[in-house]
This record gives sequence, C-alpha cells and structure tokens, in this order.
Amino acid sequence: MTGGAHGIGAATARAFAERGGTAIVFDVVHAPDLDGHDRIEQHRVDVSDRERVRDAVDTVLLRHGRIDALVAGAAIQPRCDVVGMDPYTWRQTLAVNLDGVVWSAQAVLPGMIARRAGSIVVFSSGLAHAGRAQASAYAASKGALTSFAKSLAAEVADYRVRVNTIFPGVIDTPQFRAANPAGGEREHWAATTGIGTPEDVVGCLLFLLSDAATMTGSTLTRDRAFAQEEL
Repeated sequence: MTGGAHGIGAATARAFAERGGTAIVFDVVHAPDLDGHDRIEQHRVDVSDRERVRDAVDTVLLRHGRIDALVAGAAIQPRCDVVGMDPYTWRQTLAVNLDGVVWSAQAVLPGMIARRAGSIVVFSSGLAHAGRAQASAYAASKGALTSFAKSLAAEVADYRVRVNTIFPGVIDTPQFRAANPAGGEREHWAATTGIGTPEDVVGCLLFLLSDAATMTGSTLTRDRAFAQEEL
C-alpha cells in the first residue's frame, strides 16, 4: 500500500490487518499510529524513485513470498497558479502521483502474472474531470491515472489480474486539510458533496481487493460523503 502512513491508506492497512491479512505500507514518513500492529509493516519508500520501489518490493517478496494486491494511494497536492508554478512542483507531482503508480505496478506485476491472480487499485479524483484552480498538476496526474489504469487492465486481463480505479470523494485527510484550509473552500465541500472520513472508503477498497470484485478496468465512484454512523 503506497502512501499508507496516513488517511485512507492507514485506515485500510488497519482494516486489512484486522481481517487477517498482512498490510505492507510504503511511505516517505513513518506512522507511529501503525506501530504495534503485528500484521502491519512499514517501509520508508519514495515511490517516485523506481529503484527504491523495486528494492522495497524485493524485500517484501523475500520476507513473505508473494504480494497479492497493490493499493496505489501515494499522492501530493500542491496549490499554485499555473503561471507561477515552477518546473520542480510540476514534475514532482507527476513523479509521485503518476510515475509512482507505474513503478509500483511494474514491481508487483511479474509475481501476479505468474500466479494468474492479483488486484491493483488506483486512486483518481473528481478533479480529473472537473479541474480546479491552483490544482492543475494534481488534476492532470489523476486524469492520466484513469487512462493508465484502463490500459493496464486490458494488458493483464488474460492473466486474471484485476486493475480498478476508485474515486474516493472528498475525504478529511491530512492532505485534504493542507490543500483546503478552513474557510470558503472547505465550507463549500461540506455544504455540497459532504466531507467523509478515511474509514468511509475502507469498505469499498476491501471489496475491490477481494475475490468478490470480479471485474477489471472499472471505476468505483463515491461522489458524495455518506458517513458510516448515518447508515
């Protein structure tokens, strides 16, 4: 699970481990909140670095023998105008949000193809369709991921490896709070789509990772928040 130290990734790692799976978290930071879970392992990995990703995946394979699923959730969301955006910001956003998914998929796919089984879940965003001022790099990366996931799904379908995309909706994560400080925009999301919690997305992800999700090249979209406690 890339980008698993916080937010949706951390919530999913906990849920996966609680159900008897072993959750492997790749992130550039260490999450103390995940310490103490016997079935959660953390590895410091910058997913924009292809060799680091390959080395980390090799380490996991040596320890556990196989990787059954990949949740590609690592992302950054800088806020800046297009006119003033420096080349580093643009390239780094694509390197993490887009390249990181490609490198991670490349690293885990050989084993999945050999076993003729596996599930890859890619995160997109409503901004891929709608766009947003000061979020051009993020929106562009998510739009590209949608097409990439469908193309990859077509490539590996004959090997029974599934590749699906989730649009989690507006979720109250550290990244969201950093990109949407208190004020007008946060109030806008709360009054329109609603703001969900990371735990609200876990059920969707566990479904896509399970054998019950007998589809590939598909998109699961949560357009509006629907908190669990309201069910």
